[in-house]
Amino acid sequence: MRSPAELTETFRQRGLRVTPQRQLLFRLLHGNETHPTAESLFAAATEQMPGISLRTVYQTLSDLSDLGEIQSMDLGTGSARFDPNVGDHHHVVCDRCGQVRDVHVDTSAALVPLGDLDGFRVSQAHVVFRGLCAACDRRR
Repeated sequence: MRSPAELTETFRQRGLRVTPQRQLLFRLLHGNETHPTAESLFAAATEQMPGISLRTVYQTLSDLSDLGEIQSMDLGTGSARFDPNVGDHHHVVCDRCGQVRDVHVDTSAALVPLGDLDGFRVSQAHVVFRGLCAACDRRR
């Protein structure tokens, strides 16, 4: 994801509104490796700007996703997660606490289908590893 200043400029160039609320969300997402939900971003934003609306959070996430600045993911944790890392990578999800982390593994060659997919052309593949994070595993 580009820097908050670059996102501000991109939004302006595309005719999208740039508000203090959106700029706050750009800052909260920049470098964020927690794969936040809209609700967790809303909670963090509310601490700094009590008047922000959940609708603003969702609309900003949608616009960022449309621009290719974040990935929206359904990892089976109950809410969509948002990842500002749009580079090639996979994820590991803790089945107990829901923590999500990036995993960089070269799995592309192993994921290429050996057989015919009935004319379906694969453009990308994502792997989600599931298990227990270190903290949850210690509590077992």
